[in-house]
Amino acid sequence: MAAPVVRIQSDWDQVLRKNEEEAWLSCRSPGKPTLYGTLTCQGVNSDGVPEIKASEGFVVSEITKKSLLVSCPRENASSKFLAPYTTFCRIHNKSVTCLDISSGGGLGVSTSADGTMKIWQAANGEIRRRLEGHVYDVNCCRFFPSGLVVLSGGMDAQLKIWSAENGSCAATFQGHKAGILDIAIVDRGRNVVSSSRDGTARLWDCGRSACLGLVADCGAPINGIALGEADNTLNLDSPENRPSEREIGTEGKLLLLAREDKKLQGVSLQSRQPVFLFIGSDAFNCCTFLSNIYLLGGAQNGNIYQLDVRNTKAPVRIIQRSGAPVLSLLPYKDGFLASQGDGTCFIMQQDLDHVVELTGPDCDPVYKVATWEKQIYTCCRDGIVRRYQLSDL
Repeated sequence: MAAPVVRIQSDWDQVLRKNEEEAWLSCRSPGKPTLYGTLTCQGVNSDGVPEIKASEGFVVSEITKKSLLVSCPRENASSKFLAPYTTFCRIHNKSVTCLDISSGGGLGVSTSADGTMKIWQAANGEIRRRLEGHVYDVNCCRFFPSGLVVLSGGMDAQLKIWSAENGSCAATFQGHKAGILDIAIVDRGRNVVSSSRDGTARLWDCGRSACLGLVADCGAPINGIALGEADNTLNLDSPENRPSEREIGTEGKLLLLAREDKKLQGVSLQSRQPVFLFIGSDAFNCCTFLSNIYLLGGAQNGNIYQLDVRNTKAPVRIIQRSGAPVLSLLPYKDGFLASQGDGTCFIMQQDLDHVVELTGPDCDPVYKVATWEKQIYTCCRDGIVRRYQLSDL
């Protein structure tokens, strides 16, 4: 269940630039005493790459300015640690709670506990627009596929659509009875889906700012949603009534609901019928599709459940790297990215025999992860947006 985990000092890349400086390491294996060690800088070569020696029990290899591979042979565990390529500290003044990157990779949008939502240049963090209009905190933000329009949901129970070009609010949707916790965009964005603390997931028509229907009403907050193409072996049922002609692209779609009442549910978007219900061991915070067959749910106790939609009685596997809440999940290449409440953020891939850890935050929760090509952006309670470059992998 829980594999051995190698950890490193969060600012190792800054510390190990100076001769004789040390960064701590540990390897924790369930049920065994933790092995502690150090990495020591033994000088820096002409390319600026440090020469590093690991203490007994650890082996260090593949060293670059921003990454290194550390193994602990005793536990047969290894992790590649990747430091941020750039950090943006000035976008927000307080913790950054959500972020997304546009389809072309040029713009970022983020929300913060300082009450602001901003659009910025992904290359340098320069602020382009402030999106003002929600009352209270904004919980979620996402670019439409065009990259020119943003969808957001807030504690004021409102969904809003914004122009990324001039910052104006083009539409406001009202209907939820409590704060909106997550949003999803159907195909090109004629329709969108929202989930709320009020226990419902709703489908909306963007053109008329109208609710097209309740997709689910589960009596417990829906913390996260994900929308995907359903495997064609699944029975999605036909809608009881003919769908409105304002419903575009809902056919064949499965909506995942990560619920506060420890349930991960699949619902047919068009027929609104439940497809499966999986009961975990703690509240589900987030979910994602790995493919049209496999999906992931991240729980408050650190468990990541991988399910096969064709048979959800038992998980395919349960992954646990730490007991901290899983806050976001995203498919990445042939694996996935996860971020947690203790500052860990990692990539697990089928073809790698090690996990890639994105370092930087020191025990502050990493709330959300977004990717664009080989770049990964994370947002954290420490108020920093970090950008990682994966060309080194």
